[in-house]
Amino acid sequence: MIVFIGELLEAGTVERLRQMLARARFVDGRATAGAQARLVKRNDQVERDDDALPQMRELVLDALERSDIFHSAARPKHVQPPLFSRYVPGMEYGNHVDDAIMGGMRMDLSFTLFLSDPDSYDGGELVIDSPSGEQDIKLPAGSAVLYPATTLHRVAPVTRGERLAAVTWVRSLIRDAGRREILFDLDRVQNALFARDGKTTETDLLAKTASNLLRLWAE
Repeated sequence: MIVFIGELLEAGTVERLRQMLARARFVDGRATAGAQARLVKRNDQVERDDDALPQMRELVLDALERSDIFHSAARPKHVQPPLFSRYVPGMEYGNHVDDAIMGGMRMDLSFTLFLSDPDSYDGGELVIDSPSGEQDIKLPAGSAVLYPATTLHRVAPVTRGERLAAVTWVRSLIRDAGRREILFDLDRVQNALFARDGKTTETDLLAKTASNLLRLWAE
C-alpha cells in the first residue's frame, strides 16, 4: 500500500527547513547506505553532528505526530530520526531495498518528504517497483509518501536544479501489510460515516471492530 500525505508541512515550515538546509554541512550519502545500496547511491546528506539537525528532525517528527493519515496508515511503534538529502545534477540513487533492521529493530515502512518545488528541478522522481509496474512519484514541497520498505525503489537522476528531501523509516505495531491496509480502510469508512451521520450504531460497531482487530494483531 502506497499512501500519499498531502501538505504534511505548511509552507512556512518548508521554507524554514530550506533555510536551515542552505546553511547545513553535507557529506557523501553513501556513509549511511548498506553494502549493496552504497554501490548505487549518489547524493549528499546532512552531517550527523550538524548543529541544526536535531531541530530539523523535530519539525518533521512533530508533523508526523499530528498527522491522522500517517497514524492510520503506519500504526507507528517507532520512527527513525529523519535523514535530509540533497541531489544536484548528476546525482541519483539506483535500485535498492532499504535495510530490514535499523537500530536493532525491524523496519516495515519507508517515508519520503519532498522539500523542493517540483518545477524547480528536473528528474529526481522516487520510482517504486510494484506488481503493476514502476510508479514515478514527484510531489509538491511539504507533501510526503509512505510505502512498504520491502519494495525495490530508486531516485531517478537529477538533470537540473536541486532536489531536497527528508527520509525516514517506521516500525509498525502491525507487522503484516495486508492487516495494516484493512485497519486503514476501516478508519476511512468510519471517518466518512461519522462526518456524514455523526455517532451512530454503525460507527460504534466499526470502531469496536477496528479496535478489536488492532488488539488482536498488534505486536
